[in-house]
Amino acid sequence: QVQLVESGGGLVQPGGSLRLSCTASGNTFTIYQMGWYRQAPGKQREWVATISTAGSTTYADSAKGRFTISRDNGKNTLYLQMNSLKPEDTGVYYCNKVSFVVWPWGQGTQVTVSS
Repeated sequence: QVQLVESGGGLVQPGGSLRLSCTASGNTFTIYQMGWYRQAPGKQREWVATISTAGSTTYADSAKGRFTISRDNGKNTLYLQMNSLKPEDTGVYYCNKVSFVVWPWGQGTQVTVSS
């Protein structure tokens, strides 16, 4: 069973930056599209960004121009560089494969954007 471990969150002021990481156990990371998702307080989890196995990327409108998703297949690690952060980016960020059937969700990493 694949285990996902997210890290890199924290408290940051509006306009600041964070780089999130997600490491997957096992040896199947490289064959899947991977995505970042977030869940704001009181809201459902929402999709943020996707990266294909070939490295092509897509973003939610809220993330376009500010966030960059990347992956290092040699390290089984997914990244999310977040710049120009806004208070509405606050939430718990998760990673998972982009598929009808996903892996068990990790614990996520908390991102709080506040002055």
